[in-house]
Formats: sequence, structure tokens, C-alpha cells
Amino acid sequence: MTKPNDLVTPVDVVIVGAGIVGLAHAARAVDRGLTVAVIERDEHAVGASVRNFGHCCITGQSGELYDLAMNGRRHWLDYATKAGFTAAETGALVVARTDIEMQVLRELGRSREPGQITLLPSDDVVSHLQARGGQPDPRIIGGAFLRDDLRVDPRTTVHRLAAWLAGQGVTFHWKTSALGFADGAVHTSRGAVTGDHVIVCVGHDLDYLFPEAAADHRIQRCTLQMSRAMPEAGLDLTPAVLTGTSMLRYGAFASMPSADALQADADPLLQQIGANVMFTQQPDGSLLLGDSHSYQHTAAPFLAESIAERLNQEISALLGIELAVAERWQGVYASSDAGPLFVEEVQRGVTAVSVTSGVGMTVSFGLAERTLESMYPSELYLNQSVLVRNP
Repeated sequence: MTKPNDLVTPVDVVIVGAGIVGLAHAARAVDRGLTVAVIERDEHAVGASVRNFGHCCITGQSGELYDLAMNGRRHWLDYATKAGFTAAETGALVVARTDIEMQVLRELGRSREPGQITLLPSDDVVSHLQARGGQPDPRIIGGAFLRDDLRVDPRTTVHRLAAWLAGQGVTFHWKTSALGFADGAVHTSRGAVTGDHVIVCVGHDLDYLFPEAAADHRIQRCTLQMSRAMPEAGLDLTPAVLTGTSMLRYGAFASMPSADALQADADPLLQQIGANVMFTQQPDGSLLLGDSHSYQHTAAPFLAESIAERLNQEISALLGIELAVAERWQGVYASSDAGPLFVEEVQRGVTAVSVTSGVGMTVSFGLAERTLESMYPSELYLNQSVLVRNP
């Protein structure tokens, strides 16, 4: 840990923020043979990277986000092996309870390569959701399996990745706040850290450091209500589980011809709270449940019990069991109606990178690869780990 006014050895890349987007940039920089320092204001990551479902929803993306998600998928699997965290090729299960939901799944299946999306009959879907003593929703008429989605443990992934990166020579400055940027240096609460490039990956908190840039991109905070339920006997969910509300929130589904009809058919109250009724099972058997969406520049800390109850009732009804909630929390991420990504050189030598669409975990490694490629193009390399610099 640096002390005030300590001189820090200059590095190739300084990264501000040790969430998954920042750590993905650190990992891709290390693999290019670059020296890296990471500045993080907290003792460990406590933001969006640990408050989510742990679901890399790759198949549900479209356009640029789909390309980034698919390009980053192999890096998720590679770093999981290297760093010892879980990135399971579990896929995802989408449950359909209406004809229009099933139609959207058919349309998406026809638009993708064979095998990526497999339509399922109701019996197959129900068998995935069966817990001891439970009777899954009798309205289930089918669904789809999304082959390429991954599942990770959000509470351990970033911590294990940070520990591995430290072992690869990355310098971490924990409990250190970035205060300003000038002349290739990040001025922090513990002294200056200098580098050839600075990459700022602070998500929704970009407005604390570069308020004009955040305002220009119309970045605000999206807050979510989420819960964790105790393990249920006999319930063994391998894939993440999505529902019709999820189809309204992910671009691949929402771009299908029948999406407007799906929107018109959706539950008004669930639409009002911005519901994405979905859940994942964690390694200890517990279920991460959610979620709602609310948008504001300054996030109110209060959780509405009625919203949490409605979300959890929906999931309980789907599974046909009564879930016992162990924890509730507020998720938060950057959101913008100007676009799903913010990548901009906010001042000379300083590039800000924020995912402004709630899919930071999904696209993190693909986005990091693209950022580093723009700064250190592959043609400058003799191989994957040796950078050829001009004298």
C-alpha cells in the first residue's frame, strides 16, 4: 500500500476501479505483457460486480453487445481456470407461459445459428424446475435452452480474479481514492500513480470524476431490488432461469417481430416496477432472486417491501414452492438512454469505460479486449506476451 507522497514506479496501464470491468482490463493488459496498477477506493469490490445474478447472458444480447459478449466468452473460461473461480457452461433456461412468449423464442431461434437456441416442450422445462414437494406453474407451455450462457458466483469471482492478478505482478492500491488526473498521473488519496495510459472503470460513479462527460452521455443510476433464498430440498438448477419479463429487457428478444405483442401482453404491475423475474442457483444451493429497476441520478437507499414480495411471489409460483428469503439488497449499475456503452478519452491519456446497460459482467472481457487492442494493437506484438516497443 502506498503512503501519501510516496513515489510509485510508473506502469504501462493504470486502472481506476476493481470491479469486473476494471479487472477484465487488467487481465487483458497483463496478457499483453504490460505492467498494471489498479486503484480501488474500497477494501474490495462491493458494487455492481458482486450484487448481480452471476449470469453472463450472452445469447440475450444483440448487435455490438452480442459481439462483445461472444468474443469475451472464451476469456471468461480461460481466467476461471487460471484464477480458480467458477465460470460454468450451464446455459440458460427461458420459461414460456403464453403463446406469444413461445413465439418470440421461435423467432429468436430461427435467427441464430443451429444449436445455440433449443426449443423445449413443457415437460422438459418443468423437469428443470422440480423441487422436492414442489409443483411448477401449470401454465408452463414450453421454453428454450440458451447454449452459450455462463454462470458465475458474483460474490467470489472478482475477489479471486484480483488475487490471481496480484500474483501476476499487478499492483493493487486498495482503500485509495482517485482525486484527479494530470500529466499521465492519477492523483490519489495516497499519492500519485503514473502510467502511459489510464483507464477509468468506475461504472455509475463516473459523474464523481468526470461529471460533464457523464452528463453528456446522460448516465444515471439504475437501482434494483434483489434477494437470496435458502436452498430448497431436491432443487438442482444448472442453468440460469429467465421468464417472459426477461425477454422485454434483453435486446435479442426485444428485437423480434412479436416483441411488441409480448409488451402489450405483459403484466402491468411487473412492467411498472421494471421487473426481470429471473433467478440463478449458487454453489451453496441458495437462489439469487430478482429483480426490479428504477432510474435516478442519486439512488435512494430505501427498499420497498411490496416490490420484493411481488418478485419473490412470482418466482415461488413458478417453482411451486414457498421460498425462505435470507437476504435482501440493493443492486446498482450505470444506465443511459444514449447507448449501452460509454468509451471515451475524457482527457489526454485518460479513457473512461462504463457499461451503461446492466450487462457489465456479460461484456466485460470482450470490451476490455477491444479497449486494449485500440491502445496496444496486436501487430505490435511478436507473440501474445511480448510487446515490441519503438525505441
